[in-house]
Amino acid sequence: MTKVLVAGATGMLGREIAGSLLRRGAQVCALVRPESAGAEAARALKERGAEIVQGTLERPDRALDGVDVVVSAVQGGPEVVVDGQLALLRAAEKAGVSRLIPSDFAVDLFRLDDGDNVFLDDRRKAHEAFTGAGIQVTSVLNGAFHEVMTASFLEIVDWEKGTFSYWGDGDEPCDFTTVADTAAYTAAVALDADASGPVRMAGDVLSMKDFHAALERGSGRSLALRRLGSTEELAAEIERRKSVAAGPADYVALQYVWAMVTGKAKLQPLDNDRYPDIRPTGMAEFARRFAR
Repeated sequence: MTKVLVAGATGMLGREIAGSLLRRGAQVCALVRPESAGAEAARALKERGAEIVQGTLERPDRALDGVDVVVSAVQGGPEVVVDGQLALLRAAEKAGVSRLIPSDFAVDLFRLDDGDNVFLDDRRKAHEAFTGAGIQVTSVLNGAFHEVMTASFLEIVDWEKGTFSYWGDGDEPCDFTTVADTAAYTAAVALDADASGPVRMAGDVLSMKDFHAALERGSGRSLALRRLGSTEELAAEIERRKSVAAGPADYVALQYVWAMVTGKAKLQPLDNDRYPDIRPTGMAEFARRFAR
């Protein structure tokens, strides 16, 4: 039985990954910070058969005992994504772990340039630090989460006002995957000894106009379509917000949108066929559930 350590196992994605691994028959160890606010999620995982070990990325200690694969679903700034994940990789390397899946779950960050997205810059820096490690690093890329793309802070879907706003021409294909489906694919990759990265998955590939149509079709609601401007105007808006920002949170959402609607971070080719047992949720089906 393959033993997998999940770091960030009490977070939104991490707990789904741990659950998917358990369903696939893996032995799961969840690394939980001593001061973690996810105590309830940890208890739920324990009830499902996961081993819960307190520790940190810098000091995972006995959490790595007998582990074959490490999956990181941590989030945060460079101290977590770069320094923390590098410390975890070094500890895993020392413990004889064969593979690491880092917390890269996003658009194709390897096609972006420095400055295109401040958070994905950190993930590329982590990979630079991983260079030369005696452990295989396999990224899982999923595009954008359905759940995030329909959230208000992306400034696309406004259910209350009944609007759908987009930048660009609306015809560029973009990649979308639910959190649960991303977790299912990640579990499959973790248990696939032949998988090498990056592995690219998408639950749905839609242009912004298709995205709008799928939401209307699935939810049964009408969303007035509004074009906000060209991709060049989007880039200018990002720079304007950066000039007055208190921090990256004030503009990084638009950086993700820019990476998608310009096509720069499109996932290609997709590797969905590698795991045919996973039937991902399309956007219309997601919207149907969302509207219940």
